[in-house]
Order: sequence, then C-alpha cells, then structure tokens
Amino acid sequence: MLKQPGGVLSPADDIAAEYLTKLKTGEVYPVEVKRSRNPQFHSKVFAFFQFAFNYWRGECEFQEEAAQFDSFRKQLTVQAGYYNQVWKLDGLGFTLEAKSLSYGNMDQTEFEEFSVAMQNAAMRTIFQGADDSVIQELMGFF
Repeated sequence: MLKQPGGVLSPADDIAAEYLTKLKTGEVYPVEVKRSRNPQFHSKVFAFFQFAFNYWRGECEFQEEAAQFDSFRKQLTVQAGYYNQVWKLDGLGFTLEAKSLSYGNMDQTEFEEFSVAMQNAAMRTIFQGADDSVIQELMGFF
C-alpha cells in the first residue's frame, strides 16, 4: 500500500488493486502495518517479475492474467530455491510450494538474497538465449 495525503492508503501495484476489488466498500477490515523492508526495493523486484513475465508470455493472452502472473511468480520463486516441501494427501510424494514474499515473512536481508537468486533463476530459464536488446533492458534491474 502507498500512503497518500489525508491518510488514504492506495494499492501499490496491480496485485494489491485486484485484491482490494474483492473487499466490500464500507466494511471495516483490520490491517496490520509493517515496514520491515525497503518498499522501493520491493517494487523493483516486482517490476522485474513483471518484465520477466511479459518476456516469457510473448504475445500470449491469458483469460486470467493476474492468476497467470501469480502462478508465474510462484514458479520462479521455487526455481530460485525459496519453497517449502508439502506432502501430498496420499503420502506418495510431495509438491513444492513457493515461500511467501510478504513483508511479514521476509526481512530486508533475506529479500535481497531472494532477489539475487530469483534473477539468477530467471537468467537460467526464461532469458536463456535472449537477444542483446533484452539483455540491455535486464541490466537496468541489477
């Protein structure tokens, strides 16, 4: 969330904006405000996620764009090594679930380490073989 003049909080990104549309106007919702990391760095990491997503999808259009982006973000988080192993109900194996990137679950130091790991994972998978113009654009994130 971004603090606006007059004490108004507004969504900091499209994901937050979409989430807020699900809340009823006029209802009271408890909110926990934490500032344990650099919000500009957080925004930069999510801008990288968006850039990587746009490159990965190319010209594809998705029925549920936000859901596809969320799935992409989680898969890249797992590729970066930030996941939990969760056993399947049948007990015959496990799945990998992305760790939460929320402010409450990662401090600034861990988030910075995650950012490097995530960018490296993206370079190995998504941007492998990218042309020079894409590589130049990528350099703006490092």
